Amino acid sequence: MNRTVLATVGLVGAATMLATGQSAAQVMPNEAAAPTPQTHPFTGMTRGVGNPVLAVKVDNTTKAHPQAGLKKADIVYVEQVEGGLTRIMGVFSSQLPSRVGPVRSARISDLHILRQYGRPAFGYSGAQSKLKPEIAKAPLYDVSQEKVPGPYARDQHRPAPYNLFGSPEKMLREAPKAGKAKDIGFRFGAEPAGGRKRSSFSVKYPTATFSFHWSGKAKKWLAAIDGKPDMAAEGGQLGAPTVVVQWCRMTRSKYHDSNGNYTPLIHTTGTGTGVVLRDGKAHDVKWSRPTDSAGTSFTTTTGKPMTFHRGQVWMVLAAKKPSVP
Repeated sequence: MNRTVLATVGLVGAATMLATGQSAAQVMPNEAAAPTPQTHPFTGMTRGVGNPVLAVKVDNTTKAHPQAGLKKADIVYVEQVEGGLTRIMGVFSSQLPSRVGPVRSARISDLHILRQYGRPAFGYSGAQSKLKPEIAKAPLYDVSQEKVPGPYARDQHRPAPYNLFGSPEKMLREAPKAGKAKDIGFRFGAEPAGGRKRSSFSVKYPTATFSFHWSGKAKKWLAAIDGKPDMAAEGGQLGAPTVVVQWCRMTRSKYHDSNGNYTPLIHTTGTGTGVVLRDGKAHDVKWSRPTDSAGTSFTTTTGKPMTFHRGQVWMVLAAKKPSVP
C-alpha cells in the first residue's frame, strides 16, 4: 500500500482497508476525518494522547506582549471582552510550556466554551464578584491564583498587572483529577476540495485587528495584531497551520468592569458560519454546537466535514460586524 495513503488514513484505517479490500477512496474520507485512539483530539498528532486538559486566560493588551507559553498550546482562543478589547485562552494538553502568561481574569464566555472539555483545570487571576459563584458551580477544577497561589509568580521585569505568570505543570498538580482530552469536534486530515487561495485574512474587533499571513516556508498562518507581528516571549512569531474564524452572536451579559463597560457574552452554541484557513486557502464553513457540553462540528458548504491541518489550532471568535454590546 502507498505510504502516503497509510499516513493519511492512519493505522486503524489501513488495517480496515487490508482486511476488507476497500479502496483508499472508499475509506479515506471517514478515516481522515474521525479521531482515533492513537491521535490527540485537539491536534490530530500522536504526542500527549490521554493527557489532562488545562485552560489558562492570558492578557492580550499591548503591555502584555510578548506573551509566554502560547506556542505550546494545542488551541488558542481569541475572545472579545469589555470595551472591544480581546483576551486569549490557551488550552494545553499534548504538551506544556514552562510558564504561561501574563495570566488575567476569567469571563462568563470562558465557562460556556470550557463545558465541551468535560472537567478541565482552569487557570486565571481574579474574576468579578458576580461571576465567582458561576465559576464555583462550573464543571472545572479552579486552579486560579486566588485558590492555589503556589503555581504563580510575578515577573519583576514587567509592570503589574501584566507580570503574573503561571507554571502549567504546577497548576495540573493542583488538579490531579482534571479531565483527559476528548473529542470536541475537530477533524484532521487532507485538505478538502474547494477553498480560495489567500495570502492573508483579517478579523476586526472594535478596538483591535487580528491579521493572519500565510507563510509557505513556515507552513503556518502567522499572527499579527494591528499590523505588528504577534511575537512570542520565547522567540518567533505566533501562528498555526489552522485558523478557524468563527462568526458568533454577541450580547450584553450582566457583568461589567469597574468603568461600567459591559462584558459581551459570546454565543458559541447553536449554528453559524465561519472561515477556516489552512494550506494557503480560505474555506467557507458552517458550524454547529447543539449544547454547551457538546463539541463543535465544522462542515464545508457542500456538507462534508471540514478537516484541519494537524497541529495547533487558533479559534478566533468574533462578530461579523464588530460592535461593543
